[in-house]
Amino acid sequence: MDVSSEHQELFVLLQEIISDISIILMAFYRFYQGRQRLRRCTQHNKTTRAYSLKFKIQKQLEHMHDLVFFNDETCIDNLRMSRNAFGRLCYILANVGGLENTKNVTVSEQVAIFFTVLAHHKKNCTVKHDFKRSGYTISKHFNSVLSALLKLQNLFLVKPTPIEDDTTNERWKWFKGCLGALDGTYIPLRVSLKDKPRYRNRKGDVSVNVLAMCEINMNYVYMLCGWEGSAADSRVLKDAITRDNGFKVPNGNYYLCDSGYTNGDGFLAPYRSVRYHIQEWNSHRTPPQNAHELFNKIHARARNVIERSFALLKGRWAILRSNSFYPVKVQNRIIMACAFLHNFIIIEMPVDPLEAEFPEVDDEISDEHNSTFIDQVEPSQHWTNWRKSLATNMLDEWRGFH
Repeated sequence: MDVSSEHQELFVLLQEIISDISIILMAFYRFYQGRQRLRRCTQHNKTTRAYSLKFKIQKQLEHMHDLVFFNDETCIDNLRMSRNAFGRLCYILANVGGLENTKNVTVSEQVAIFFTVLAHHKKNCTVKHDFKRSGYTISKHFNSVLSALLKLQNLFLVKPTPIEDDTTNERWKWFKGCLGALDGTYIPLRVSLKDKPRYRNRKGDVSVNVLAMCEINMNYVYMLCGWEGSAADSRVLKDAITRDNGFKVPNGNYYLCDSGYTNGDGFLAPYRSVRYHIQEWNSHRTPPQNAHELFNKIHARARNVIERSFALLKGRWAILRSNSFYPVKVQNRIIMACAFLHNFIIIEMPVDPLEAEFPEVDDEISDEHNSTFIDQVEPSQHWTNWRKSLATNMLDEWRGFH
């Protein structure tokens, strides 16, 4: 064997050794990279767990502070009531309505979730992002607060007081014994395709027909939800007063209503085919020419209270202004809850910024079994004659001032 062949064999042996060393180094390198990846994943998981347990709770508390407890202006903008009114409502729902703190969600946060949905008509996916909660938690507590509110119907609905003979209120002094005003309104909602014809109202929109009565301070006395938008107002009223626990109008008292209802005992309607609406009595228009027109003008000014209450109700709760994402039954319950909260805000907040945008406790009626109530909606000649004499008296006094 010559020298060159020996060098060649040595060179081949060295190549094999270097190749083995490279394989071993590559294996160690891959092992090292794997351990690094495992350590990074472990650190990431620890960080994630730390966020969910610590930072998530911190974000929840910060959101509640900014939403409710920062100042009254922010609280009214987001939840439609002041901090003091919000705290009182939470106390009532907890101690009277039976609403309870859960392991992770307080009563105040449950109520804030409920108000966020009603005031801004936000979807579940949006609310859960804002409150850093799951969609199940948002849905669960929304329904819990809704149920607690509806249990307090007798607490939130007011009992009307008849207009006294010595009242000095210019709008109501002519209507002695009047309890307030009534009217119907449409609330849009979503229904199945087969049900749309029943819920389509005279304006062509799919809605539910809501009948409501309010007293002179715009507090709701009674509300009936559930009738389809195609139902006539007079039919809804007839259903309300014939129910066992329905709307009660004592004999001798009455409500103001528009010309869509019958002028009869308990319900004073304006003259038909005579100008009526407030915009028709602007200063540049012709003044009333006879008793009928003057009666309609005074009647419209007083009955406008129910129109303002509807405008305030829908202006405060956005969920009543657009199609709801909830079933019809739940939407009807939501409408009732909004009416209860409307009354609560008027009583607890003497100065309501929203009301300025619209210029111009547990028991049943104590003598319910000793009083007689109106149980039908029928035309009445006696009632028509009384309206005629009332209009004549209005005209005589009006002429005395002009």
